[in-house]
Amino acid sequence: MALPHAIIKPLLVLLALSLAPAAALAQTRDVAGSKDFPGIGRFAGSVISGHQVKNFDVARMQAAVFKDGKPSDTPRLEGRITRIAYRSNPGPSITEVSRNFETQLTKAGFETLLSCDTDACGGIPFTEAIEALPIPQMWVDGFNYHYFSARKSENGRETYASVVVSENNRDIYAQLTIAELGAIENKMVDATVMEKGLRETGRVALYGIYFDTDKAIIRPESRPTLEQIAKLLASQVALSVFIVGHTDSQGPYTYNLDLSRRRAEAIAEELVKNYHIGAPRLRTAGVAHLSPVGSNASEAGRALNRRVELVAP
Repeated sequence: MALPHAIIKPLLVLLALSLAPAAALAQTRDVAGSKDFPGIGRFAGSVISGHQVKNFDVARMQAAVFKDGKPSDTPRLEGRITRIAYRSNPGPSITEVSRNFETQLTKAGFETLLSCDTDACGGIPFTEAIEALPIPQMWVDGFNYHYFSARKSENGRETYASVVVSENNRDIYAQLTIAELGAIENKMVDATVMEKGLRETGRVALYGIYFDTDKAIIRPESRPTLEQIAKLLASQVALSVFIVGHTDSQGPYTYNLDLSRRRAEAIAEELVKNYHIGAPRLRTAGVAHLSPVGSNASEAGRALNRRVELVAP
């Protein structure tokens, strides 16, 4: 007999607890490449346990408590999304950490949308709707947490913020999420631009092919760019290209080298299988982070380095 959802999720959390690496539980320094959000900072004595920045993504925040176990006001926010998780050693309370973040956000010009504790928020169903970073970066106990969300409008630009604070094994975990609303940057490169780049410089960088995190699985939103590559190759039957995968410098070199190679191969396989491009016209390579076009010391630079290039033979 199948177990109900309300039972399955706690069991999965308990399993994750048992499998969590000891090194993560004993973390004493910020995760590599992470930093505080400017003007907000962190609770004293805490370390960054998780850090994620997307130049364009979607975040959902709760602007009101749940009613009858369901969301009552959940704005869908598109733009630059920053998620930072913190862990504090035993000592402070959930309330102390929460109030410090709320005070700092208020000083930064944010106006409160929602501030609630476990029962007032909506209990476990409320936490299931929170977009928390994965365990062990962030822990949310559905029986003991505080949630805060706020909004700021400045110079015609809207920014939303949320903080969820909870506890695990007496450590306090807090996740700050910042959504800076903005329109998506047009990174589409059509067949004409590709042909021009190959002719004039021998290469063209593509940023419209997306993969699942740390995988070589092409996401559906990559289709427009793949169609343009196929259009280019179909219009120039004598043209062959190298497909070269690039990564940023996060992670070990050997891992990035293999990932960049597999991603290039996945693109070639997709073009052959679904766009009927002859396999001999496509050669692949992965160079990890050996050919940066931006500084790997910043998120903006790392975003430029995560790309695919078409290279003329």
